[in-house]
Amino acid sequence: MAVIGAVMVPHPPLIIPEVGRGEEKAIQKTIDAYHQAAKEIAALQPETIVVTTPHSIMYGDYFHISPGYDASGDFGQFRAAGVRIHTNYDTAFVEELCAEADEHGFMAGTLGERDSRLDHGMMIPLYFIDQEYTDYQTVRIGLSGLSFADHYTLGQYIQETAIRLGRRTVIVASGDLSHRLKEDGPYGYQEEGPQYDKRIMEVMGRGKFGELFEFSENFCQKAGECGHRSFLILAGAMDRMKVKAEALSYEGPFGVGYGVCTFRAEGADENRNFKDQYEERQREKMREKKEQEDAYVRLARRSLEGYMIKRVPIEVPDDVPQELLEKKAGVFVSLKKDGRLRGCIGTIAPTTGSVAEEIIQNAVSAAVSDRRFPEVAYEELPYLEYSVDVLETPEDIQTPDQLDVKKYGLIITKGRKRGLLLPNLEGVDTVEEQIAITKQKAGIDADDEDVQMQRFEVVRHR
Repeated sequence: MAVIGAVMVPHPPLIIPEVGRGEEKAIQKTIDAYHQAAKEIAALQPETIVVTTPHSIMYGDYFHISPGYDASGDFGQFRAAGVRIHTNYDTAFVEELCAEADEHGFMAGTLGERDSRLDHGMMIPLYFIDQEYTDYQTVRIGLSGLSFADHYTLGQYIQETAIRLGRRTVIVASGDLSHRLKEDGPYGYQEEGPQYDKRIMEVMGRGKFGELFEFSENFCQKAGECGHRSFLILAGAMDRMKVKAEALSYEGPFGVGYGVCTFRAEGADENRNFKDQYEERQREKMREKKEQEDAYVRLARRSLEGYMIKRVPIEVPDDVPQELLEKKAGVFVSLKKDGRLRGCIGTIAPTTGSVAEEIIQNAVSAAVSDRRFPEVAYEELPYLEYSVDVLETPEDIQTPDQLDVKKYGLIITKGRKRGLLLPNLEGVDTVEEQIAITKQKAGIDADDEDVQMQRFEVVRHR
């Protein structure tokens, strides 16, 4: 057997009567849908239920799979300590899944356990399932800061593990939708909030999993969503399967979106290989971009690809335009993969004899020396997008009203602390955000106004 079904469910603590104390009646449609989803799981009689939860341990570059034989938790933090949930883990499934990840050099495993207690992202689904069915073991998996494609890949490994072990397996993708539906909600209102919820219910309600890749990271962040990566793992676990999808309910009375959908596997469908299709679109996009690259970006790509082969910097090529050889300037090279930053290193002022040398140096540094990210692997090269920013001379400014986030980059200095933020970055929409992020990068207190500010323009090459 393999993955036989899945559900997408929210996890508002007040849905538990002892927590909600009457408030749960405002989301009665969600409660009713939860009971229906639990009944459908019971009808499938799974041996293993894999729960993906945003509230387990989360690492930037690693998926944590809970170790051990069992775990418990209660709703004490929500003033209902008497409501307890216990589960037995499927240790053989965990062991096999970790072996599958290791076999592919994939960053997932049982390392880094911090708190063995169950989180509410897992307890709430089990609360409802246990009312209908108890003859199962579980696997608890946290999300990560890795790409959408990596979350889908983990789902594929879950599917392969279920096949190898012959387990009847159901996936529970635990995750609320947007947290920014109302001004008086927990995180206020953003127009992207209701937009996200409408789109995700359309995508999941019809099982159109390939469209999960079309949500940009920036859009998801502004929407304040909780479960998108959970849904991608679910999608990966049903890769190449014909799926009967049904949207059971959607509500958002408290400013947070709650959606319930169910999915039943109905045989094989090789056309539903959504990650493969996404990666082919990315490769085609990269091929088109490479054809349109100017000399600056082409040199950055040649620099990194050459370094990856010989592990030494390349020499300045003979066919580099004269303008790159004659000018000296600070240069930033940025790398993106799957629409997300993969590395960025630069120099505020020139440190070499030409812009060409600056590009060669900083392209390699962006890939191997940006401490925020692991080193770029050779296998990633076909998927990287490059941009090169050539900096003009910075000028001192006195007040924030001299800034424009689209036109000017920002340098903030205090003593030996210095932070720089390039202009026209996705997700940086206001001067206030620009200043706050630049101070954070410099390690300067957000409230400290005794700083030196400089603005600069760039010529951006993509």
